[in-house]
Amino acid sequence: MRTAALYGTLGSLVLSGLTGIPVAAAPALVPGGVAEARGVAVAAAQAAAAGIDFGACPAVEQLPSTVECGTFSVPLDYAHPGGRHIRLTVSRARAQGSARQGALVLNPGGPGGNGMFYPLVARLPAWRNIADAYDIIGYAPRGVGRSAPLSCADPASYIKGPTQAPEHPSAAYKKERIAEARAYAQGCARKAGSSLRHFTSLNNARDLDVLRAALGEQKLTYMGASYGTYFGALYATLFPGHVRRMVFDSVVNPDPRKIWYGNNLEQSAAFERRFGDWRRWVARHDSVYHLGRTPQQVLGSYEKVSRRLSRRAAGGNVGPAQLQGAFLKSGYSDSYWARDARALAAFLHGDEAPLLALAAPDAASAWAAENENAVYTAVECNDASWPRSWSVWNRDNDRLAERAPFETWSNAFMNLPCAYWQGPRQRPADIRADRRAGLPPTLLLAAERDAATPYKGALELQRRLARSSLVTERGAGNHGIGAGPNTCVNRYLDNYLVGGELPARRVYCGPRPEPRATA
Repeated sequence: MRTAALYGTLGSLVLSGLTGIPVAAAPALVPGGVAEARGVAVAAAQAAAAGIDFGACPAVEQLPSTVECGTFSVPLDYAHPGGRHIRLTVSRARAQGSARQGALVLNPGGPGGNGMFYPLVARLPAWRNIADAYDIIGYAPRGVGRSAPLSCADPASYIKGPTQAPEHPSAAYKKERIAEARAYAQGCARKAGSSLRHFTSLNNARDLDVLRAALGEQKLTYMGASYGTYFGALYATLFPGHVRRMVFDSVVNPDPRKIWYGNNLEQSAAFERRFGDWRRWVARHDSVYHLGRTPQQVLGSYEKVSRRLSRRAAGGNVGPAQLQGAFLKSGYSDSYWARDARALAAFLHGDEAPLLALAAPDAASAWAAENENAVYTAVECNDASWPRSWSVWNRDNDRLAERAPFETWSNAFMNLPCAYWQGPRQRPADIRADRRAGLPPTLLLAAERDAATPYKGALELQRRLARSSLVTERGAGNHGIGAGPNTCVNRYLDNYLVGGELPARRVYCGPRPEPRATA
């Protein structure tokens, strides 16, 4: 985007004795060992005893006084819980109603997404019922923000512009990007050292159980979006008896054969479809934007701007890659559609200010951007065995770019450090929870035309999690649909999180209204 054994008698006694939760056997489908399982039990017991000392948030978090912050401790290596620990940051907005149900832990995805802002959603109307019932908990996973931050390169050079983004790159350009990928992988290894191998999805799931215990929760209520669905599903596989309620919003395909190389190829193909959705919308509103009356004509306008930027960067730092990166956001949410169309139209009429506003590299956010990418890279490269042969990457992405040029090679180059990654790779877990596992009913949310996490990922996760229900937003492609503008989706979400009511196995909601075409 990014060991099989029992906990053992000692771990079972420690965790069940201090937290009140009986420990079930860890499924044999999850890589790891008895040492890691015992380490989670020990760390969770310690966290339950220590709790979290919430207080005023540091200024760097830029959170209002209504939000509290704290930290909790996790082992860097769960196989050695008595060894080095790292502290992860947590934020909280207390439940606003009188009938509090506990804490709801939220994760925005990534890997590398920082969820410290999440308590702010308590102010939004769509979250009102949920915020009345739950403390809203955000946190920064390991490596993110102030949680033992990872870095692989100089932030200033990471966001530099202008840069190119050829849809069908030459052999010379590919050679340059291979060198950059090698250097980035080496930078990760050099800066993080031996700790790098411990930034994985499995450890993110284990950290989530320690957070549950630190919050004083007997069982976890959790809502994860995008990548948050993947390690949330790992949690459901590892700790089915520790789950109260779980929501998976915009679901990563958990098939081990897709983690992560295959998922990225399918993602690139899906972004081509969403880019087409945007072009069709713009063409229908040609009277507003004058970018073309057909999707092909709109594409011609986009390519015209890209060629101009290749010859002369806007503002000195916005080239084709910055244009493509900004317009990629329209694949995530149609709330960007009008903004992007306005910027493209303005540029073609001699006004580059709107394009600079949405695409220019932001020096103020350079550190956060590089940190997010470092965590993304480390987790996805550690999680699975990626192709090490450049010929495989070259063949697969050249073929895909013939029918899906918009995102294919940009996505490939972003992930290419995994071909040159140093250190061990894990075997992806075979996520499953049948009725015998004891996992409570769970709720899946997905949009049919989601590009970042294509819809068949939701179908695959539902197949793997017994007693799960899937709410589908038809004909829509927004990434992250829970507590958004679709009242049908929100009704199912509220009924589940607040009332514990699950819909039928498969239910459908109509799409949200299309965005307005504003000049």
